[in-house]
Amino acid sequence: MAIWLNKDSKVIVQGMTGATGMKHTKLMLGDGTNVVGGVNPRKAGQTVDFDGTEVPVFGTVKEAIEKTGANVSVIFVPEKFTKDAVVEAIDAEIPLAVVITEGIAVHDTAAFWAYAGKKGNKTRIIGPNCPGIITPGQSNVGIIPGDITKPGRIGLVSKSGTLTYQMMYELRDIGFSTAVGIGGDPIIGTTHIDALAAFQEDPETDLIVMIGEIGGDAEERAAAFIKENVTKPVVGYVAGFTAPEGKTMGHAGAIVSGSSGTAQAKKEALEAAGVKVGKTPTETAKLAREILSA
Repeated sequence: MAIWLNKDSKVIVQGMTGATGMKHTKLMLGDGTNVVGGVNPRKAGQTVDFDGTEVPVFGTVKEAIEKTGANVSVIFVPEKFTKDAVVEAIDAEIPLAVVITEGIAVHDTAAFWAYAGKKGNKTRIIGPNCPGIITPGQSNVGIIPGDITKPGRIGLVSKSGTLTYQMMYELRDIGFSTAVGIGGDPIIGTTHIDALAAFQEDPETDLIVMIGEIGGDAEERAAAFIKENVTKPVVGYVAGFTAPEGKTMGHAGAIVSGSSGTAQAKKEALEAAGVKVGKTPTETAKLAREILSA
């Protein structure tokens, strides 16, 4: 089982013919992802050869869906065009849009997030500024390395791309049902809570690892949700225990004001909800391993 992405997912790549899109389309195909098309209005009707796999290019998301039955779009469009690309995906009612692009203006993200809501939330948005989503052995959409883990029993949701990869590698012997990188911007589509709810319902996810970071209150809200709704064991890690107050650290969302948004405050909220929290990624992986072997 998996959440949101599986071997039957049909993936299109908005921005496939750009340098980044080409590179990662090739890697996604290498991981077994069913990439059925790209979208670029200026190159509609062409095909791109990826080591013998011919992938057609369509003029619009709507046309790509009509011709291929695509149900996932991954977006590698430059930041100044990303809002239009996401709005196009929403208008086409594609079920899942994974926005990899970083550096998107917050008001653009707010605009397409609100637009999705206005259109009835028929399109789940993951990101922006995220590594994507992988169901090992089935499909990989985004930039997560496909060879660092295997299929297994752990569900992972993470704000941080790099820590996503580290946690997947640390627990590679157990493996993952699905790993979702939700991104660390101030406004994102899919949240920790969305992923927690999905993993709770997935019969083959036995344990959930949740990675957060300083700034905002997403982890505190996730803790409240876990307390009320999640019966599976959850292990957490919060990046930024040594971050100085008032400094923006890394992601645009990672800013601490006073005691609000600190790693310690998040750790305490999670522990109060019954989540075991590691002080390092390695310690977090050890906690997960102990629970699953108990």
